[in-house]
Amino acid sequence: METAPKRLRDYAKIIRSKNAGPYRLTFDILFRDDVSFATVCESQAVTKKSVAHAYGVPIDQVSSLFVVPMGRAIKVTLLRPKGQGDFGDSDMYGCQQHAPLLDLPVQTRNI
Repeated sequence: METAPKRLRDYAKIIRSKNAGPYRLTFDILFRDDVSFATVCESQAVTKKSVAHAYGVPIDQVSSLFVVPMGRAIKVTLLRPKGQGDFGDSDMYGCQQHAPLLDLPVQTRNI
C-alpha cells in the first residue's frame, strides 16, 4: 500500500513569513531536530524552482535561498507581488504568506 508523501509541515517546527523591506518577503523554515532538517535537505524539496512553483511566480522572483545548518533552517526570499502598502496589498506585514510552503511534498528515499 502506497502512502502519501509527507509535506514540509510534517518536518518543520516553524514555517513563517515576514517583510524583508517593502519589496521582498522572507520565509523562515525551522526544524525541530537534525534528522528532520537533513531529510528535507536531502530530498531537495525546498529549491528556488519548487518555491516559485508553489507561489505561481517565475523562478527569478525567488531572489535567494540559504540553507543554514547551524540553525537547522532554510531561508528563502522572494519579490513581493505588490510593494508593501500599495493599493491591493493584502498583507501589510507579510506575515500571512507562508501557507503555500506548508504543503511542499518531501520525497524521501526508500531504503
